[in-house]
Amino acid sequence: MRLIACIATAFLLLASCDRTPEVIRIAGETMGTTYHVTVVDPPSEEDAETLRDAIEAKLAAVNGCMSTWDPDSEISRFNAMQSSEPMEITENMAEVVRAADAIHALSHGKFDITLGPLIDLWGFGEPRPGEPIPSDEAIAEALEIVGQARLIDLKPGPSLAKRDPRVRVNLSAIAKGYGIDQVAAVLAEKGIENYLVEIGGDLVASGQNPLGDAWVIGIERPDAQQRAVEMVLPLTDLGAATSGDYRNFFEEDGVRYSHIIDPTTGRPVTHRTTSVTVVAKSAMLADGLATALLATGERRGIDLAEENNIAALFIVHDGEGFVTRSTSAFEKIANLK
Repeated sequence: MRLIACIATAFLLLASCDRTPEVIRIAGETMGTTYHVTVVDPPSEEDAETLRDAIEAKLAAVNGCMSTWDPDSEISRFNAMQSSEPMEITENMAEVVRAADAIHALSHGKFDITLGPLIDLWGFGEPRPGEPIPSDEAIAEALEIVGQARLIDLKPGPSLAKRDPRVRVNLSAIAKGYGIDQVAAVLAEKGIENYLVEIGGDLVASGQNPLGDAWVIGIERPDAQQRAVEMVLPLTDLGAATSGDYRNFFEEDGVRYSHIIDPTTGRPVTHRTTSVTVVAKSAMLADGLATALLATGERRGIDLAEENNIAALFIVHDGEGFVTRSTSAFEKIANLK
């Protein structure tokens, strides 16, 4: 049996208000999910229509750069190249690739943007005929073209090249956060100070909510059977993202296979950590770090996060329930101490 569940939003937005004259709310679809933008006290010259146009244009630009579903996107054209010649890339893509390189190094390879062949092999990408459990030989073959060391970031330019022409790049574990930051930048350029931008559950918050307080979000309990809030978190001038394995998996012969693949082994993770929430200075960093720490698992990930002053909350499956562990940086933000 092959079961892939839809990834639901990791955050439940709790702050809301009906002060419509001072609040603009915009929603739509992007990156295979939904987005929501709440703006508080915008400049008088800004209205919902002009803001929507600016937001949609920025999101279209991000998709045109990083969407693997668009054959004409920058990343798709790079992946289609069957050579090791460098390709000139935009500064936007270069920024994301360099952030991915930093997270790859910090996580000792647990975060990897060349993971696509393994994702497809395990049935979490393009449909794969036959049995969902790949052979050891197939995993070894896929690992031959996985690894960010097989990419060359050439400066100046910027440009990007492959050491092996078969390498493919997938930025889905970090591009959503980057898109959030880009929308936030559009709002800031328009003189807007108080806003919340959310795409697929990840977000960035700036200033104050309509009540004049910090924005308040609820971190979802990683329970595939029901939706509930595990913790409420105040957030101002920070990005946040959650990575979880509880809504995207399949089962075969009683074994549960997570969509989180360990790039160092080529196999789904088997530890008990079911979700990791990271709060960081940008949504892009929070997005990538949450994925990296989930792949690492709570046992080693908590030490890694502490060593790098990362604000992270780990939710771990413990028998019939869940337990949480958080870093000192997260506890400071959440006022747990």
